[in-house]
Amino acid sequence: MATAEELDCRHLLCPLPVIRTQARVARMAVGAELQVVVTDPGALEDIPAWCRVHGHEVVATEAAGDEQRIRIRVGGG
Repeated sequence: MATAEELDCRHLLCPLPVIRTQARVARMAVGAELQVVVTDPGALEDIPAWCRVHGHEVVATEAAGDEQRIRIRVGGG
């Protein structure tokens, strides 16, 4: 598995996790991976929906206590 950049979106509420994810992905190369760490449970639906619309791939999601991790592979969107 490729090394992923990490984006800390803990304690941010909708829509900030999506906005910050969008800003980071815009600076990344196609094929790069980003792991977004969130505590807002709504982000588990919002970020994958944003990925589908913009041509990115959700590689994995993982829950660890109050935190969730969403791993994204940047597409050519």
